[in-house]
Amino acid sequence: MSIKTRTIKVDYLARVEGEGALHIRIKSGQVAGVQLQIWEPPRFFEAFLRGRHFTEAPDITSRICGICPVAYQMSAVHAMEDALGVKVEGPLRALRRLIYCGEWIESHALHVFMLHAPDFLGYDDSLQMAQDHPELVKMGLQLKKLGNDLVTLVGGREIHPINVRVGGFYRVFAKEEFAPLAERLKWARDAALKTVDWVAGFHFPDYETDYEFVALRHPEEYPLNAGRLVSNRGLDSAVWDYEKHFQEEHVLHSHALQSALVGGTYHVGPLARYNLNFDRLSPLAREAGQKAGLGRECLNPFQSIVVRAVETVYAVDEALRLIETYEMPDAAAIKVEPRAGEGCACTEAPRGILYHRYRLDEEGLIREAKIVPPTSQNQKSMEEDLRQFVSANLDLPEEQLTWQCEQMIRNYDPCISCATHFLRLKFDR
Repeated sequence: MSIKTRTIKVDYLARVEGEGALHIRIKSGQVAGVQLQIWEPPRFFEAFLRGRHFTEAPDITSRICGICPVAYQMSAVHAMEDALGVKVEGPLRALRRLIYCGEWIESHALHVFMLHAPDFLGYDDSLQMAQDHPELVKMGLQLKKLGNDLVTLVGGREIHPINVRVGGFYRVFAKEEFAPLAERLKWARDAALKTVDWVAGFHFPDYETDYEFVALRHPEEYPLNAGRLVSNRGLDSAVWDYEKHFQEEHVLHSHALQSALVGGTYHVGPLARYNLNFDRLSPLAREAGQKAGLGRECLNPFQSIVVRAVETVYAVDEALRLIETYEMPDAAAIKVEPRAGEGCACTEAPRGILYHRYRLDEEGLIREAKIVPPTSQNQKSMEEDLRQFVSANLDLPEEQLTWQCEQMIRNYDPCISCATHFLRLKFDR
């Protein structure tokens, strides 16, 4: 049998965050190889942290990402507090949850309206989409701005917040300072519900797969800052045992380490959270998901845009609840003394679980740091999704198959680095 060889390139894909390439090799009508190639230079943040004081970790790690700096700060402060024997509770914990809600709102709104919706509506970018749907795009931008403004108030500034510290915050707030945002959040709740209705009407490719979902699970709340690591296949572990279950490896085609659950591939992010924590959503968010046709379980990654919209409803709802029940704490932070120790933490970034581990010396200097971002944990899952999807759709026209492969990557909202550049896609037939 002759082997048909073709190369298809997409040179500029401006709706993922970072730089990389995708190479799919098809031989004799079979998918012979899939590589998600991340070739941005390593950024060495773990090395930057060595020798720095534990108090510097939140500000340094927030620079890893301009879209989800709060996630890096939260994982850093929780891990440091674990190492130093400190537990932050009460209003300070509520403030941390509130700033995380702001990040979820702005990140999910950016993804839904600017990065992913154009795929479903046949546009190359959100600028083209805005010409035909100006009010929808305006609503998305307003949602994103509200999320950013919430981060600005609690965090001190919009990008790379400066108010978060080990033990609490540098400044806390009187309840009345949240009143203007509370009024805007009431608008945002309606806007988020409209968003769910809108994206639920998109056409989704017929594709489901049997993922091993991994997310945090908390006994009382939808996971943001705390919980145990669980999966739909029996994993139920303290965060302290993360490295017993998850291993990173270097592959030749990527500068980013790939993470694997011992025994196989796993999936983190909104789909995982939704499937493992549906019962922890607010009643309004659960109702929105069911009205959108999701039910308690969703196995179609193309519907992740609907799940993100549902999580936006939850984040707005939760932010309102936190503001309504907030009482100003007696102090901005609890006292933290340096000591030798090791600590770890896992929080739920918009894209999935984000793990930090630190080892400190007796002066509180960082001697070892380990950070595992969500996108590195999803790399294997992305490659496996593409392998299965292409294998089942080889009869699609080349242009359509290429488009849907790009869309498959965007289902994950990958943060390849901290800036949106492009992804190159190449098929070899």
